[in-house]
Amino acid sequence: MTVYLDHAATTPMHPAALSAYTEALGAVGNPSSIHSAGQSARRVLEEARERVAATLGCEPIEVVFTSGGTESVNLALKGLWWARQSDRPRPRLLVAAGEHHATVDTVEWLERYEGALVTWIPLDGLGRLRLDALAEALEAHDDVALVSLLWANNEVGTLQPVAEVAALAEAHGVPVHSDAVAAYGQVPVDFAGSGLAALSVSAHKIGGPIGIGALVLSRTATVVPLIHGGGQQRQVRSGTQDAPAAVAFAVAAEQPHTDYEPLRDRLIAGVRAAVSGAVLRGDPVDRLPGNAHFTFEGCEGDSLLFLLDAAGVSVSTGSACQAGIPEPSHVLLAMGLTDDEARGALRMTVGHTSTEADVDALLAALPDAVARAGRAGYADRTPLLGHR
Repeated sequence: MTVYLDHAATTPMHPAALSAYTEALGAVGNPSSIHSAGQSARRVLEEARERVAATLGCEPIEVVFTSGGTESVNLALKGLWWARQSDRPRPRLLVAAGEHHATVDTVEWLERYEGALVTWIPLDGLGRLRLDALAEALEAHDDVALVSLLWANNEVGTLQPVAEVAALAEAHGVPVHSDAVAAYGQVPVDFAGSGLAALSVSAHKIGGPIGIGALVLSRTATVVPLIHGGGQQRQVRSGTQDAPAAVAFAVAAEQPHTDYEPLRDRLIAGVRAAVSGAVLRGDPVDRLPGNAHFTFEGCEGDSLLFLLDAAGVSVSTGSACQAGIPEPSHVLLAMGLTDDEARGALRMTVGHTSTEADVDALLAALPDAVARAGRAGYADRTPLLGHR
């Protein structure tokens, strides 16, 4: 039986959400239709929107359902940036280093194809955005369209100073977007009190179905849509809305928060005891309650992952792998680690199905995996001639 400790990648659907999902799938009706079946579907959809909004501290009209976190991030960044070019062009984005690739790739696309200017705001050694550097960038540039940062780093788990960032940006009239995909369901997320213009979340990270997420968009924010058509959601996102998925999203969002910290702390203490030299990355206190991220000197993270997988334990490296060639995590590099230090990374995340037995199984398998990965050393990152 596989021990699953990769809940940050996706977590199993809550039984209540799965039950609500399958029941809602049996109903017929397009929420945009005006007949009774359509209006019944509309009622179900809007009730789900209200329930999701309540868990995010926002108004229902501010919840724009999307296909997931990546679309939500794209809609926020591209939409807000395009909207800010309509009067006096403001081409610059201020973006925290070490962001999820949904943000990194989006802003690099805007830079390449739309002429955007990107200023990367550095992180400190714990993975937290440096407020002093952000303040300097806001003072130095009068062409800033928006600021974007994670609510919590999806790799190392460090909680970010979202409210402080929003306050700094507000003083310069600059809207802020936060990717809260990793944080939602783990820590309280209050949109109304955050000072943000936009917030991205995803259902499958909290026990809902894959394929639905939301962009929380302030009533006062203006975005240019990515998708054009019927304008079903505030003229911001077009397309027939998925009422069954919205219902399951709402049910998952309403589940009582589990206190993951005791299990996470058991895991952290166990790793430190089992493997000398294991280094916890990210803030040791202000971090996601389900996240434990370590680096292991002299090991390739992918080697550790495969060895643990062979032992029946699923974890993550949190690093990219291009064409089968291991690469160090851009997050850890942004925190100041060397290439070699960053390559030996493992992210272990607990969730609503995790048990002490799961943690104990990891701890039993880890020392041998580290020993074997250490003997193997680092993979050769130079591709063979003719390799495609």
